[in-house]
Amino acid sequence: MESFLNTKWIATAASIWIQCTSGASYTFGIYSPVLKSSQSYDQSTLDTISVFKDIGANAGILSGLLYSTVTSRRTRLLNGPWVVHLAGAVQCFVGYFLIWASVVGLIRQPPVPLMCLFMLVAAHAQTFFNTANVVSGVENFHQFGGTIVGIMKGFLGLSGAILIQVYDTLCEGDPTAYILILAITPTLTSLLLMPLVKIYGTTTVDDKKHLNGFSSSALVVAAYLMLIIILDNVFTLPSWARIITFMFLLLLLASPFGIAAKAHKDSQRPSIETSPLIDDSEPMPTKYGKYHEIPGEPDRVKEVASSSNGSLSNDHLEDGIDMNLSRAMLTVNFWLLFVAMICGMGSGLATINNISQIGQSLGYSTIERSSLVALWSIWNFLGRFGAGFLSDIMLHKGWARPLFMVITLATLTFGHLIVASGFPGNLYIGSVMVGICYGSQWSLMPTITSEIFGVRHMGTIFNTIAIASPIGSYIFSVRIIGYIYDKMATSEDNSCYGTQCFMLSFFIMAAVAFLGFLIAFALFLRTRRFYRQIVLLRSRHS
Repeated sequence: MESFLNTKWIATAASIWIQCTSGASYTFGIYSPVLKSSQSYDQSTLDTISVFKDIGANAGILSGLLYSTVTSRRTRLLNGPWVVHLAGAVQCFVGYFLIWASVVGLIRQPPVPLMCLFMLVAAHAQTFFNTANVVSGVENFHQFGGTIVGIMKGFLGLSGAILIQVYDTLCEGDPTAYILILAITPTLTSLLLMPLVKIYGTTTVDDKKHLNGFSSSALVVAAYLMLIIILDNVFTLPSWARIITFMFLLLLLASPFGIAAKAHKDSQRPSIETSPLIDDSEPMPTKYGKYHEIPGEPDRVKEVASSSNGSLSNDHLEDGIDMNLSRAMLTVNFWLLFVAMICGMGSGLATINNISQIGQSLGYSTIERSSLVALWSIWNFLGRFGAGFLSDIMLHKGWARPLFMVITLATLTFGHLIVASGFPGNLYIGSVMVGICYGSQWSLMPTITSEIFGVRHMGTIFNTIAIASPIGSYIFSVRIIGYIYDKMATSEDNSCYGTQCFMLSFFIMAAVAFLGFLIAFALFLRTRRFYRQIVLLRSRHS
């Protein structure tokens, strides 16, 4: 039993469960009305608090720095990803508990800046959970980084729909109780499972097979959630039916532990290992490598650098050492990624923030708008999971991963144009395209970061690049969509109806997404020779 609990498979299953409860920030729409009414906020004030939620959920520099520190040689007592999970659990409980206490009157009504701080702390916990799970996953499955990032990011994308099922089953329409559940559920889940999340150094021939098992589990959970969402919007499910569907959901979510058990059983059979088990007390060497140092072929690092063109050599690490944040920020590739994410993540997040209002302006019914919001998490998941899975397959065939970022940003451009068109049913098509392409950026960006800049400081670097999401969201949601909408509003309640309400905004965002496509294409051109060499060296090593 002890050997089973100390495997990278059980670590992956534990990380998946933590991810499934980490996406509380995606369910802000559930409790925002009671927050607004109980605190006597106007819409502008509520939007301000929402911006702090987005900042907290995406600004993960501190979590990245903490992860790098506690998984390095410099620490002995506090060592391992569990420290990052513990920091996230504390923030989650403190933030949501204080919000709940404010709503129910347990404490005096806080001033708006203090409520913004509560929301920032609560949402900031998500970056700690996410960093610990994603980076440890990449270190455990360095040869299939895209797949494991897609799995982790995919379950995070599904967590919004999972938590809404918790709300529908346990809270029975009481958003106040739901805030308390958000304070308790992610905290307990993380505290219970964080001792299992560790970094291991084994690589076996069965890694891909069992990762495919986790992937299949994610697809089944996504399909089941989509079925429940559709049924719940077509038919009003009674309480007993909600309980049954929720229990079955928990059964499906237990499947990763079954996959972990099977993987452990298979590992007991004689198998080929490409690297020895690393003792937990020792620091985990980066795999992609010590910046792409292929085990057994250390001299190949300089070969990669020398085979790249001159423009690449300045942006790659020297002598096989991983880049830290300060060095990464001095490279062109870092800023190409950052600006591309402003265009992709920012415009995608602005779309989901306004999709209900877009539907209202185009005459969609309340049920239709609810379905669009609920199904967004499914499209988001498919993008996160699919981009990581497919890019891993194509990478091993010689395709540079940034090419998938180019493709998805080009598709995102067409998605924004479809939303802008306003033809009947446009939101169903547009939301699928935008949702999948938005989700794909959250899978591609961390993986590309680990490959270009190395794994050791991956958490710090990709969380810094992720700040592009709230920056873009603020620009597009407040300065473009909100400004143009208010100018177009003619009714007494400051509402706007018709295609003109959002058409210009989404034409602008389509142009921005096209700019992101061009920037991602420049990144692809700068790194394609580098990716060819890495694929060549991996194939020789394998």
